[in-house]
Amino acid sequence: QVQLVESGGGLVQAGGSLRLSCAATGSIFSINVMGWYRQAPGKQRELVAVVTSGDSTNYADSVKGRFTISRDNAKNTVYLQMSSLKPEDTAVYFCNCNLKRRSWSGDVSYWGQGTQVTVSS
Repeated sequence: QVQLVESGGGLVQAGGSLRLSCAATGSIFSINVMGWYRQAPGKQRELVAVVTSGDSTNYADSVKGRFTISRDNAKNTVYLQMSSLKPEDTAVYFCNCNLKRRSWSGDVSYWGQGTQVTVSS
């Protein structure tokens, strides 16, 4: 079975940095899109950043210029480098992958379990 495992969350002071990682394991034919979402208490889950297999990226306006998403295809891993963190970035961050398990199958979306990021002021 495909699993996504996030790591790197924690507590950091405002202005600090964290790097999140998410590794996809299992039998995978191709990963089309990898991304990070976050959900703060009382809010809906929102897109933070995505990166395609061709390394094109898209960011939420709120994190643009501060966060960088990247992927290591050899490791089936996506990263989120977060800098200049703000208290408003506090949330549970979820990894998401849109992938094919077989060449003949359709895309399937997988989610990680989430990792907590807390930014203190």
